[in-house]
Amino acid sequence: MKRRTFLANSGKLSLALSFPHTISKQSFAASMSSDLTSLTAIELSTAIREKESSCVEVMQAYLERIHKYNGVYNAIVSLQAEDDLLVQAKQADDDLAHDNYRGWMHGMPHAVKDLTAVRGIPYTSGSPMYRDRIPDQDSAMVARIRAAGAIFIGKTNTPEFGLGSQSYNPVFGATGCAYNPELTSGGSSGGAGCGLGTQLLPVADGSDMMGSLRNPGAFNNVIGYRPSTNVMSGRDADPRPLSTSGPMGRNTADTIQFLRTIAAKDIGDSFSPLNLSSQKIAWLGDLDGYLALENGITQLCESSLSNLSTAGANVEAVLPDYDFDNLWFSWTTLRHLGRSSMQRFYEDPATRDMLKPEMIWEIEQSHILTEGDRARANAYRGEWLRELNRLFMDYDLLAIPTAQVFPYPKTTSWPREIEGREMDTYHRWMEIVILGSLGGLPVINVPVGFDPQGRPMGLQIMGNFGEDRKVLEFGLAYDQITDFLQQRPRMVEG
Repeated sequence: MKRRTFLANSGKLSLALSFPHTISKQSFAASMSSDLTSLTAIELSTAIREKESSCVEVMQAYLERIHKYNGVYNAIVSLQAEDDLLVQAKQADDDLAHDNYRGWMHGMPHAVKDLTAVRGIPYTSGSPMYRDRIPDQDSAMVARIRAAGAIFIGKTNTPEFGLGSQSYNPVFGATGCAYNPELTSGGSSGGAGCGLGTQLLPVADGSDMMGSLRNPGAFNNVIGYRPSTNVMSGRDADPRPLSTSGPMGRNTADTIQFLRTIAAKDIGDSFSPLNLSSQKIAWLGDLDGYLALENGITQLCESSLSNLSTAGANVEAVLPDYDFDNLWFSWTTLRHLGRSSMQRFYEDPATRDMLKPEMIWEIEQSHILTEGDRARANAYRGEWLRELNRLFMDYDLLAIPTAQVFPYPKTTSWPREIEGREMDTYHRWMEIVILGSLGGLPVINVPVGFDPQGRPMGLQIMGNFGEDRKVLEFGLAYDQITDFLQQRPRMVEG
């Protein structure tokens, strides 16, 4: 069985933990790449489960690649001691030899976004004030990953406190784009996106308030998935939180498998590619000129949408019936008011100077907002939720570009203008992602290709709240009709 055939078939199979048994040991051995780091996460899991590759061999392959490239890309930080990681991999092999199979991630290396606690590994949140913080217990999500058998090799880089869609901080520096390390990887899950794009990790976790799973997915030509907000918490909340954790993967099948591991809510165990011919998709574009988009983004997205039309989907250009200035007011007001937890750092002279200017600005913005502003922001949000409900009465899915700019130099903190239009705040250039965030919607970033400079871009596909299966099965179908994910970067050694 050729590897491409294996990939195509994997989308049609159950993604239950019994997945490795769906392929014969002999056929997989014939198809497996000699480079273990090029295998998808599901392929790698199969190789380990079927004992075609040992956990020690897998760990050695990943560490060799990390040592070769991470110095340039800076995706993984707080890398743990190699000897200790190899000891853990040897123990995983011994466990497997004694039929103690831990789970589908048995012996696989994993690095957690550095906004999440992993027992015994530095937990800096990208801030110098936490440079030496080492937790003594795992977060709930990390505990689920550990229970699935993963070996934690370190962390993935993130901006200070996850603020901004450019992954740089004074502790570890900036993370580069997988396709050009001089450009940004996006953020705040930039280390995760770059780690996947450069094949330094099999899968990755992240979090998303303002596109932090989707933007680095687009900038590194990988899948980024923001679940419905109740999937990771396991409970419905009203209002829906603005932020959620979620998975990233080299393809949609890996992303689903990893989401099943980290989710608090059961999302099911059998996924099949969506029948695109039955889908009606609303293309939102630039919201009739409201959003500034860098030249070339619309063309790439519309080219991919034409592929969907060829596959049978009904794609229509649609403009929501909404005042988007009100949506921006709602977003910024609720976001700024959410910075109250950072007030203690702002008031303490010993820590205030350690905060990045954008964080200080957000905190100061929260000082001038009133309860009346909060009420108006929530009212506008309610109006947007009603408009979303109206749209989903007529359409199965909504589509809009993932980012308003292509990856830009990692020495630039944020874009000041797009095609001559000034960005009046440090996050205005990411405004395109708030439609899904304010709705608490499930949103998948899928790749749409590259501009003439080789810079990647993506497309957001949004489903109605709770329709995670539909959105993920769209991703499986999209993987089958496109080959963007197979276009690997030319790596730069450090």
